[in-house]
Amino acid sequence: MNESLASAATLRGVMIQIPGGQLLLPNAVIAEVLSLAESEPVEGAPDWLLGKIRWHGWQVPLVAFSRLAQTGTPGSNLRGQRVLILKALGGNPRMPYMAILAQGFPRLITVPETLEDLGVADEGVPAFKVRYLDEDAMIPDLEQMEILLQDVLDG
Repeated sequence: MNESLASAATLRGVMIQIPGGQLLLPNAVIAEVLSLAESEPVEGAPDWLLGKIRWHGWQVPLVAFSRLAQTGTPGSNLRGQRVLILKALGGNPRMPYMAILAQGFPRLITVPETLEDLGVADEGVPAFKVRYLDEDAMIPDLEQMEILLQDVLDG
């Protein structure tokens, strides 16, 4: 099993619905869950970067992970969609947070001792595929997401 997946085995996690799939994240990386807020566009950004939202004085990049992973597209009806503010792990003082668009509220789970490792997600998608009970999910590689975001934002 991948080292990153094995270290997540003793954590409390959250299961997050996104169009066409779901994400599994350690509970510890979630700073706050918000209702969807107006975002400011980022010029020349790929479609998965929805813009930046204001949060506690920060300009936080908002990612539609479903577009990045090509699992689906957020619908035009954004009712019920939430924004998860995540603590960035890379130590970049200019981007200590990032945000992911989610459908509804995250579901708190206890990550079992082992997860069925389904391998790395498709090329270019910063995530690992796993099976939790009978549900497939992706564990985003948050450090790789930070690098992708920084490349776009430094453009």
